[in-house]
Amino acid sequence: MTLERIDYADGAVALTGWLARPVGTPRGAIVIWPTIMNVNAPIERRAQMLAQAGFLALIADFYGTSVTDFAHARDLADALRADVDAYRRRIGAGVAALRARAGGLTLSAIGWCMGGQAALEAARAGEDLALVASFHGILSTDRAATAIASRVFISHGDADPLVPRAQVLAFWEEMDAAGANWHFHSYAGVKHGFTDPGSDARGMPAIGYDASADRQSWAALNGLLDEIYP
Repeated sequence: MTLERIDYADGAVALTGWLARPVGTPRGAIVIWPTIMNVNAPIERRAQMLAQAGFLALIADFYGTSVTDFAHARDLADALRADVDAYRRRIGAGVAALRARAGGLTLSAIGWCMGGQAALEAARAGEDLALVASFHGILSTDRAATAIASRVFISHGDADPLVPRAQVLAFWEEMDAAGANWHFHSYAGVKHGFTDPGSDARGMPAIGYDASADRQSWAALNGLLDEIYP
């Protein structure tokens, strides 16, 4: 399946999204927020999987520039997330880019790692999204939600050092205070990056692939999507 290039912008920053189209009439539309590395082969694969499930899926762009390596990505991410309003505007630009092409379809947002945080930030900012879903995403925020209308789905590895239990418990409290309808799936002994089969090859102790958690979390997501998009 070939992805279609979508040019859009956040103010003066030119951004590039990649759109996967389903065969036939879409069930709905989903914004995909990638990892800190921005668009890559594992995220393209997820866009294609969502298209095969009947969704119009847009991989949004965090940075508007090519990422050379992890250190470069971390610098770009730190600069973007330093200002929560700027971060949320960048996220909103991706949502708007898909909405402009969705023809009235109901939108949701899904993200991986930093992208999981972005999906949650979209809900915290009040974007009109039926569902936000995070896979091994960062759960912390610089501005806690006061109300969340979107349904919230979290898939989390309990052995993820980037998201320790204190952050998990704070997130639960935030969701309860915001009146959110939230599902939280936690997998014992599972690390960060558990949905990417390439995680083990990166030689980073914080990340690792887990086939069972990958399979079970994707099945759970699709169960929720079937409720929202019958």
